Amino acid sequence: MWFNTIKRFYDNGHPSYTNESLKIFVKTGMITAEQYEEITGEPYTA
Repeated sequence: MWFNTIKRFYDNGHPSYTNESLKIFVKTGMITAEQYEEITGEPYTA
């Protein structure tokens, strides 16, 4: 549900959607670690 919205904002360079903010989304369960990696192209580390 949240994945598409987060990916769109991240891909469009929205200043609030950084790798660090995406890690918070993983911690809160909005996206998975695998989805973090798909969006950022980097492995998720807590």
